[in-house]
Amino acid sequence: MKPEQQSDKLLKMSKTDKNQNYNARRAFLLKSGLALGAISIVPRHVLGRGFLAPSDKINVGFIGLGKQSRGLAKNVIKNDAEIIACADVWTTKNDWFKKHVSSSYDELSKVSRQNSVNNYLNYNEMLSDSAIDAVVIASPDHWHAKHVLDSIEAGKDVYCEKPLSHNIAEGRAMVKAVQDSGKVLQVGSMQRSWETFRKACELVRNGYLGDIERVEVNVGTPAKAYDLEQEAMPSEVNWNNWCGPAPLLAYNHRLAPSNNDVKFWPDWRLFEETGGGILADWGAHMFDIVQWALGMDHSGPVKLVPPKDKNAVMGLKMYYANGVEVEHKDFGRGYGVRFFGSKGQMDISRSYLETTPANLLETNLTASDTRLYKSDNHMGDWLGAIKQRSQPICDVETGHRSASVCHLANIAYKLDRTLEWNPEKEKFKGDSEANKLRSRKERKF
Repeated sequence: MKPEQQSDKLLKMSKTDKNQNYNARRAFLLKSGLALGAISIVPRHVLGRGFLAPSDKINVGFIGLGKQSRGLAKNVIKNDAEIIACADVWTTKNDWFKKHVSSSYDELSKVSRQNSVNNYLNYNEMLSDSAIDAVVIASPDHWHAKHVLDSIEAGKDVYCEKPLSHNIAEGRAMVKAVQDSGKVLQVGSMQRSWETFRKACELVRNGYLGDIERVEVNVGTPAKAYDLEQEAMPSEVNWNNWCGPAPLLAYNHRLAPSNNDVKFWPDWRLFEETGGGILADWGAHMFDIVQWALGMDHSGPVKLVPPKDKNAVMGLKMYYANGVEVEHKDFGRGYGVRFFGSKGQMDISRSYLETTPANLLETNLTASDTRLYKSDNHMGDWLGAIKQRSQPICDVETGHRSASVCHLANIAYKLDRTLEWNPEKEKFKGDSEANKLRSRKERKF
């Protein structure tokens, strides 16, 4: 099967199917009153595998123990879940994470957890532990799909860092796996659990800025080919397994440092072999807010027009079917989003929410206005969804679509030509070269 045919097969997978066993168990719970709280403490064996009583603590394993795992682990602990296992190809990071978890439990829960985390160099060995209910995935982007799919197959619920996928076909495959299994997947686009971003999106959704004419999104630059010089290989890593499905790259500490006590974020984010550039790293946050505000969580742009200068790393314009133009542009206020409406303008980022005119911020929604999913705790929302068997705020389809916007942008910059995209079929119109870039052939390792 040709790569483009394989991509089409993945992309045509069902977007709406639910797991029959999950529905049957849920129906039983509703009928019996268990799901409605008629019994406050329910043993796990009554609910079946993958179902937790409200009284149960969720046992969590971690895959990927880099810098991002530090805050994620603390959020898991703050939300009263148990971290019982971890996995990484670095021996140094396994050791560091165990100590970090112990000290975090001492600090946050006042309960000592010395030597209570089982660590693995092979994540599949960790996934075989039936005591683990759910997995947090904080590995580099090029590993996300394999880690998610293997975790789902092992019967675990999943929290996966953003961007969800490394390419579009991977994302659709993850959507299919989650929907078929009935598992809960939350994508780490945590701005959806911030009150200011929710308020901004509700103002847009309910027309308080008028008709949205265009949007500017300031995030970093597109992915580039790997270009770091080769350095001596550390003894504490299985480098073949770090590269995994990506090409076998020359080692450089900027790509992947041996420990987390460095003052930089690892550069795997910058390169097309392992990431999506800062365009995807931050675009998975900011383009995600555009998708949410415009009501496009199950769709995306239909046309992409790159800048006239083929060397430009900003200036790409994307157009939605409703005529809204979204430009990748630095508007001078750091990473954020600027909405232009017929009644006003709004700037939103992690450090500001401002409107012109200013009194738009004082708007109180009416009873008939659209209200968006409210979450004030992204990790807590995921853990709650696991117990309730419900959709979290940034579910797999939502995360896939927002990541796809980033992938589409990277493809348009790379090919330097106008592209027409069909969000329903997830296919470029009349461009076989672009369609091949929806997926890639994984390296055997």
